[in-house]
Amino acid sequence: MLDTYYKRLVDEIREFMRLESAAGVLLLFAAVLALIANNSGLARYYELFLSTPVHFRLGPLEIDKPLLLWINDGLMALFFLVIGCEIKREMIEGELSSWRKAALPAIAAVGGVVVPALIYVAINRGDASALRGWAIPSATDIAFAFAVVSLLGNRVPASLRIFLLALAIIDDLGAIAIIAIFYTGDLSVAALAGAAVVIAVMFLLNRRGIGRTGPYVLLGILLWVLVLKSGVHATLAGVATALALPIRQAGGGSPLRELEHGLHPWTSFLVMPLFGFANAGLAFADVRLGDLAGGVAGGVALGLFLGKQLGVFGATALAVKFRLCERPSGAGWLAIYGVALIAGIGFTMSLFIGTLAWDDGAHAAALRLGVLTGSIVSALSGFAFLALGTRKAS
Repeated sequence: MLDTYYKRLVDEIREFMRLESAAGVLLLFAAVLALIANNSGLARYYELFLSTPVHFRLGPLEIDKPLLLWINDGLMALFFLVIGCEIKREMIEGELSSWRKAALPAIAAVGGVVVPALIYVAINRGDASALRGWAIPSATDIAFAFAVVSLLGNRVPASLRIFLLALAIIDDLGAIAIIAIFYTGDLSVAALAGAAVVIAVMFLLNRRGIGRTGPYVLLGILLWVLVLKSGVHATLAGVATALALPIRQAGGGSPLRELEHGLHPWTSFLVMPLFGFANAGLAFADVRLGDLAGGVAGGVALGLFLGKQLGVFGATALAVKFRLCERPSGAGWLAIYGVALIAGIGFTMSLFIGTLAWDDGAHAAALRLGVLTGSIVSALSGFAFLALGTRKAS
């Protein structure tokens, strides 16, 4: 029984990593393409593409936004729907289903959220506008992180891969909570009340054993519209829909898994690369390397590179030292340190939180410079330490 469960778990992790690793490569290509486009004769067309007006109207309902915001508010809701499915599945029957399993990555994730934020705040204290971006370096990009780990193949122990997976999922859960609590606009009570009714209906369907995904998808679309109009960020509608989906149904099968597996390739190979292309286009003419000495760029870069490694590795080491948790089996401290560095690859999640911190485009160049610098340095150094750690352990 345990052998069957372990084999299924390993197979799921391999499939997840295969998708995320390939998606990470495509995401990198999209980011490089954006940098080329915005620093060449194509810059005008790049801006025109992102500012293309997209208008939807159905009776009294009207949504009029540029393409960039349809990507950030609309397509990213699908990404958060998949993230919500992963979180719920892991909490019910996976690596987060018990305190024994979740303790170490949970402690590491808390360290990886708190320390980068403190570093950012220390660098930007006294600047009220810049302080709105305190949560930017607390994020981890799952796709890029697994793409880096996958380069080392089977040299990375399965226990360390599971640790990184759980850490990244808890990190995303923290990002969702931060978005919900700290990055909301003026609230519409009527829209929020409507959203609450829709969520209640979805959970009622779950309780009644309705296993078809169609009703949840339709209600999820309605929920997205209401949340968009409420002032709460629209991507949270994806998380709420995921949490309402039944993970099992009476006749067998899993509606949550079916929807997650159906959407995962689309979010990995379309939504995330498109988001990366739309948000990573740093114009080098707007950048001075001196910006990294402080301010938004310096806070984000140091938060990702220094804060993540101190937070994740420090929390992990303390948890093991005080015997709260056990170290991942077969993984040496050098390899764990490499994973802590890799957790500093913020990229898409950091850029996404940055778009919420300053929706008027303020600090856009500094944000992109800090995210790209911190993520690249974290990826290169993390790969080097993980390669060295797994070579010594092998």
